[in-house]
Amino acid sequence: MPVELKVPHVGESVYEVTVAEWFKAEGEAVRRDEPLVSLETDKASLDVPSPTDGVLVRILKQPGDSAAVGEALATIEEGAVAATPAAAAAAPSAAAAAAGVRASAASATATASAASSSSRSDTDVPPGAVDAPRLMPAARNLLEKHGLRPQDITPTGPGGRLLKEDVLRHVDLAEVSGGAVTAPPPASPTRAVTQGPFAPVAEAASPAGVPGDGAATPRPSGRARRREVVRMTPLRRRIAERLVESQRTTASLTTFNEVDMSAVVALRKEFKEAFLERHGVRLGFMSFFVKAVIEALKEQPALNAFIDGEDLVYNHYYDIGVAVGGGRGLVVPVIRDADRLSFAEIELTIRDFAVRAKKNKLRPDELEGGTFTISNGGVYGSMLSTPILNPPQSGILGMHNIVERPVAVDGKVEVRPVMFVALTYDHRIVDGRESVTFLKRIKHCIEQPSRMLLEV
Repeated sequence: MPVELKVPHVGESVYEVTVAEWFKAEGEAVRRDEPLVSLETDKASLDVPSPTDGVLVRILKQPGDSAAVGEALATIEEGAVAATPAAAAAAPSAAAAAAGVRASAASATATASAASSSSRSDTDVPPGAVDAPRLMPAARNLLEKHGLRPQDITPTGPGGRLLKEDVLRHVDLAEVSGGAVTAPPPASPTRAVTQGPFAPVAEAASPAGVPGDGAATPRPSGRARRREVVRMTPLRRRIAERLVESQRTTASLTTFNEVDMSAVVALRKEFKEAFLERHGVRLGFMSFFVKAVIEALKEQPALNAFIDGEDLVYNHYYDIGVAVGGGRGLVVPVIRDADRLSFAEIELTIRDFAVRAKKNKLRPDELEGGTFTISNGGVYGSMLSTPILNPPQSGILGMHNIVERPVAVDGKVEVRPVMFVALTYDHRIVDGRESVTFLKRIKHCIEQPSRMLLEV
C-alpha cells in the first residue's frame, strides 16, 4: 500500500521548507523512523524519518525544491521488498530523466548481460569497473551536467553509493590532468572556451582562415578556473536578512575591555577532573561568562530590554543565546532561565546545542526568544571583533581567544592569559556609561569568580 511522506509541522510561523538532501535513492529499502530527507527552514534544519517499513518508490521533491507544510515529498510502498543491489544498479532510476544518464544505465545493463557470453568491451566499461554504482540525486544531476558515466567514478558512500563529492573530486582530478569533463559544446555559431566545469565562456567563431574580431583569444595554460553557483539555503537567506536588518534598524556601537583569565584558568585546571567525573562534561569558559553576563544584566537592565514601538520592554528573566556553528551556518540557540542553572547544567546545555547544531537537529523554538547573546569567536582564533546585534535584543557580548600578554601587576610586568571582550549595544536604549559599567562588571566577575558565588 502506498504511503506518502509529507512535510511535518516544523514550528510556529513556518509554512514552507526547502529540500536539502535525500539520504535514500528511489528503489531502496527504508525502515520505520529511519531518516529519509533533510529539510531546511529559515530558522533551522531537520531530518524527516520514514513513517513505515517498505521501499522508496518515488521522490516527488528534489534537492532545492520548495514544499509547503503538509505537502507530499515522496511515496513509500509499505511492506515492499527492495530489489537486489545488482538489479537496482543495472535498472535505470525513474528519476534519471536525462538522456545521458539513461544511456549510461542502459550501457551498464547491456555490458553486464554480454559478459556471460563474450568478453567485456573496453568502450562500455573502463578497466576495473563493475556494475554501475547506486546514485544519490545530487550526484545524478552532476553526472548529467558534465556528461559523465557513473562507472567511471569510484563511489565512497555507504553501500556503494555515488555521492556528489565523488563526482566533484573526479572533476577536479580531471582538470589537473587536463582531461575533458565538461558537457558537449552547444550546436550554434559560437563555441565554448572552458574556464571550468561551471563557467563556460562563449566566443564568436571566425570564418576559417579569416582573422578578425571573432578569432579566439589565447588563454593561459594550467589549471582551469572553476566557478560554482549554489542557491542560498533558507537558513542562510534568513541570516543575511537578519544581519542587514540589524545594521539598518539599530544604532549599534561597540565598546571593549580586556580580561585577565588567570583565576578562571586556575580554577578549571584545579577542578577539571573532578567536574568531568561528577557531571560528565568538561568545565569550559562559557559557563563562567554566562554567569558573569547575568550578574551584569541585573545591574544594567537596559541591556536585557528591547524597543517595542514607542515603548521600552524590560525582561525580568534571563534567556541567554549562545552562538554556535551549525552544519549550514551560525545559529543562536537559547539557554532558558540561565540564572537558575548551575555551571554543570549550563555546560551540558551548551554541549547538547553544539552537537545537535552540527547535525542540524535543533528545533525552531530553541532558536527564538533570547534576551541577550554571547558569541565566542575565540574558538576560531579571533583576537578582536565587533559582533552584530541580534534584534530585537539590545546587547551582544563577543568573546575572543586567550593570549599570554605582558601586563602591569602591582608595579611589575607579568605575563598573563588575557582575553579581549567586546560589547555591541543599541545606543537608542543603552548609554555609554551603562555599557562600560556592564563590561567592567563582567571583567570583575571573571577576574574574581568568587564574586559570582558571594553575589558581591
